[in-house]
Amino acid sequence: MTAQTYVPSLAVRLGAVCALALAVTGATTLVPGGTPEATAAAVATRALHVAASKKGAPYQYGASGPHRFDCSGLTLYSFEQAGRRLPRSAQQQYNSSRHVSATSRRAGDLVFFHSGGSVYHVGIYAGGGRIWHSPKTGTVVRLERIWSHSVWYGRVG
Repeated sequence: MTAQTYVPSLAVRLGAVCALALAVTGATTLVPGGTPEATAAAVATRALHVAASKKGAPYQYGASGPHRFDCSGLTLYSFEQAGRRLPRSAQQQYNSSRHVSATSRRAGDLVFFHSGGSVYHVGIYAGGGRIWHSPKTGTVVRLERIWSHSVWYGRVG
């Protein structure tokens, strides 16, 4: 396959992934320069699209993209591409985010899995009880149902 035929099909695939993310989240395009909450929502939506575009990228401990990721590396990369800087580890990302309740969560919020008060995993909420994340060694970035009740939510401002 030549680069000329591969690039358009990749663009179509990425466009479909972003369209899927919009459909799952019910997101809309927001006007730049809106309220701080609207701006944060636009950033979160963009980060969600970036994470979705990395579907199938292999997990690698300590990797933060653009081709391999661990869990916090995927969230760091996604928000960085959307214009926001995050700390490196899942725990640091939790500490730096604005904590929101499960009933207030929305697409683009961070989902933190915890045990004994410590955060051990992070993903980006996609709506419908699902997250985009990079799970563990031997897996790839994927959309998956939240499997635990031991989660906290954080919003990137």
